[in-house]
Amino acid sequence: MSALPTTRDEDWRYADAAELERLAPADLDVWHEATLAPGEVRRKDLLLDDSHPGVHRVRLTVGEGARAEIFALASASSYTRLEVEVELGRGAHFQFGGVTIGGGEATREFVTRVSHAEPNGTSDQIVRAVHWGGATGNFLGKLAVARDAQKTDAAQNFRALLLERGASANAKPELEIYADDVKCAHGAAIGQMDEAAAYYMAARGLPPEAARKLLVRAFIADAYAAHPVEAERDALLDAALDALGDAA
Repeated sequence: MSALPTTRDEDWRYADAAELERLAPADLDVWHEATLAPGEVRRKDLLLDDSHPGVHRVRLTVGEGARAEIFALASASSYTRLEVEVELGRGAHFQFGGVTIGGGEATREFVTRVSHAEPNGTSDQIVRAVHWGGATGNFLGKLAVARDAQKTDAAQNFRALLLERGASANAKPELEIYADDVKCAHGAAIGQMDEAAAYYMAARGLPPEAARKLLVRAFIADAYAAHPVEAERDALLDAALDALGDAA
């Protein structure tokens, strides 16, 4: 990469400008690439905590009838970005479930670009953000459907929960559709904790902190609901609640 990105670049518009200035071009030249053979199923859980902050880039080519799954948690206390590019073959599927969570002043973001290149492909992306302090959680998701990619079924959903007034979240869903027989949907919502629900639980004897943690767990659980291995799914949820700490 010859030049570093800035927040004037659309794909980096919500990034931490100061952190971008600290990057070197070599930091953005590293892509973790994988090609899935026809019919193959491959899944990866990514825990981007303080042991793995910074920019992570993944590029997937998913063969006919194959299935690629990524489940990610971004909870590092400094700028963290997971960028995923996917090209789907005929009848292939991509599943993405991601949670950004944390406080401080950090920006944590997921950026996905999913290309439906052939017919009958499917994709499903569910992202949840929980932030407090001056932290920011972002999701930039682009769905591109080629002219020949009929019968595509693609969806992306982003919801953010802001626990304190200084926290923020940004969503940039993008659809680029050239086929006419497709089903594509996206949704985004940003809000605060349902205090009425927390009060209801507390009124029935559950300590307020425990009630709020249960509400947060229920909120982020959607992102990992498609994970087929219960123990691994619970491990991601537990890691997210560990990052939550006393913030609830």
